[in-house]
Amino acid sequence: MAATPSWQPSTSVAALRSRAHQLAWVRGFFAQRGVMEVETPVMGRYGVTDLNIDSIPASPTPVAAGFSNAWLQTSPEYHMKRLLASGAGPIYQVARVFRDGESGRRHNPEFSLLEWYRPGFTDSDLMAEVSDLVCGWLGCEAPDTMRYRDVFLRFAGIDPFLASDSELSARCEQWMEAPRLQSFSRDECLDLLMTCQVEPALAETGPVFVTGYPESQAALARVSDQDGFRQAHRFELYVQGVELCNGYWELTDKEEQQRRFAADNQARRSAGKPEMPVDEAFLAALDAGVPDCSGVALGLDRLLMLKLGLEDLAGVIAFPADRA
Repeated sequence: MAATPSWQPSTSVAALRSRAHQLAWVRGFFAQRGVMEVETPVMGRYGVTDLNIDSIPASPTPVAAGFSNAWLQTSPEYHMKRLLASGAGPIYQVARVFRDGESGRRHNPEFSLLEWYRPGFTDSDLMAEVSDLVCGWLGCEAPDTMRYRDVFLRFAGIDPFLASDSELSARCEQWMEAPRLQSFSRDECLDLLMTCQVEPALAETGPVFVTGYPESQAALARVSDQDGFRQAHRFELYVQGVELCNGYWELTDKEEQQRRFAADNQARRSAGKPEMPVDEAFLAALDAGVPDCSGVALGLDRLLMLKLGLEDLAGVIAFPADRA
């Protein structure tokens, strides 16, 4: 007979109060800046094509829901961009989001995500606002900025743009057996190096924005030539080695987005994962005209974990997956 899960929350009442203060602080931050709070569906017609993110399927009654297939949303991004195309202006959302297969000290299948979009902002503009929000809440110093290439050269001793695939794979053998690495893509090797070597080194620095990711890691960011390489206008913020957010100067070109969706599904096929239907409503919004903007998604649970000096998300989530 299976053991009965604990009925008690994994977090303390003090942590619950701190979460309530965090939400009030975030809402006050955006109210002062004229950014409107919005809500979008937790369950939608489409998941995401991203190779590294797996959506959790939902099973609504077709007649009641108006559609037969549905997914718990991994991010409110597509719906929020539809609002942007409708003229909503600067918007933010505190969303409950879901990602399959994510568990551990810093992961839970369901978590709280703060996402916001700023029409007229570049990625640099948005980084300044992210700094104000995060450092204002944590009371820490403003982040430095380091380029993706530079953090690899400094902390991993390898050039992520010039190293060969075989060189990257060889560097990863200290964490994974060579036969398994044979199926790894270049970006998967870079991600392993980032997780195992770069991020622990970033834990010894102050807060830092990492920018200038390879074009292959652009996701939904626009790309341009920088320092002789095609690089994404993408940034991530690390505090104490913890990745807090992922931001883009957003791609607004429908044809390019369609090409990336197709490439995503090709990568999913190669990895033995199911293809995901493409969000046609999102593409229609891009066609109608999503304004030039930058956007960012920030993990509120991780931010609270840092605020309270904890090492595990279970300390800030009332009922994580093993108690839900």
